[in-house]
Amino acid sequence: MILTIYACFLVMLAGLPVAMMLKNLPLFTRATSQSKLEDEAGDEKVSVLIPARNEETSIRAALESILQYPSESLEVIVQDDCSEDRTAEIVKQVEAVDPRVRLVDAIPLPEGWNGKQHACWRLAKSAKHPWLLFLDADVRLSEDAIPRMLAHVKQKDLDLLSGFPRQETKTIAEKMLIPLMHFVLLGYLPIQQMRKSRSTSFSAGCGQLMLARSESYWACDGHRSIRATRHDGMKLPRAFRSHEMNTDIFDASDIAQCRMYHNRHQVVQGLLKNATEGIASNVLIIPFSILLGGAAILPVFSFSFAVFSPVGIPRHLYVLLAIASVLSWIPPCLTKQRFSQSWLAIILHPLSVAWFLSIQWMAWIRKCMGKKVTWRGRS
Repeated sequence: MILTIYACFLVMLAGLPVAMMLKNLPLFTRATSQSKLEDEAGDEKVSVLIPARNEETSIRAALESILQYPSESLEVIVQDDCSEDRTAEIVKQVEAVDPRVRLVDAIPLPEGWNGKQHACWRLAKSAKHPWLLFLDADVRLSEDAIPRMLAHVKQKDLDLLSGFPRQETKTIAEKMLIPLMHFVLLGYLPIQQMRKSRSTSFSAGCGQLMLARSESYWACDGHRSIRATRHDGMKLPRAFRSHEMNTDIFDASDIAQCRMYHNRHQVVQGLLKNATEGIASNVLIIPFSILLGGAAILPVFSFSFAVFSPVGIPRHLYVLLAIASVLSWIPPCLTKQRFSQSWLAIILHPLSVAWFLSIQWMAWIRKCMGKKVTWRGRS
């Protein structure tokens, strides 16, 4: 009886992200692509704001992609956040060619501020236009990205719109761990309920690409309200929602692409740096370990154990565990098809989730021990 209950529990845990993903994928739409709306949005003035620290390998490509947009109502402001490489020099080279680009230097980081949040706050204060597009320095935009995002925000009457770019992955660690972004987002966030409610509990976003109305940004105190956090993807939408503002997310894979990390060390450190403000928080670490482990790890492990066990296993248990195992592989299949992810994301899905959870627990333990994760030379 206990084994039957356990097997049924695994079927439910494995089925949850499948059901959620099948419901969420049609709702996770791309930005508006209606030419009339895009033309109207082309008259809007937008400030593209890029915080850059040690980004010499990516900043030129990011700027060149933005400057494909021919509008003169565009300004691009880059803050060189005390870089130790050629970031500032490269921005100055582009600035000399296109007057729409402007470089601002950082000031010493005030106590209590995270580096990126302070850079974004100062960039917003330097902006002249009514729309603020916060962009990570490793994101590259298509030529129609800005007008489509503007059209989408206006059509949906949003205060903040956050897009999830197409994630480029090359190393094994990237192929295993980066696709879990979509697994967690689409497998456990009820998008329909998020859009019906302004509750902060449904806050979601991606800090790589965020478009905000400037008046709304200042009304909720923008990045200053989340000054100490590293997790702007979740915390900035929460700040907007706490002031009864409308936020939303969208699939930006057709208008933006990004390669966040370039090796295993960067992937692990990148996941560690803001884990305790997300899944590795005191409140979520155990529930999500059960949800993710029960959905992706235990079904495969349990079925394999049943198959090779020398002890006789009742037939109905084989069936239940087989169903749970099949369900556990459906989410990576769905995300692979939709977002053109690597086959490794499917084949190694249970190992990927196990690795991901181990990183979350490592982050939680480090936090309990008072240890901080450094990122780009800052703790």
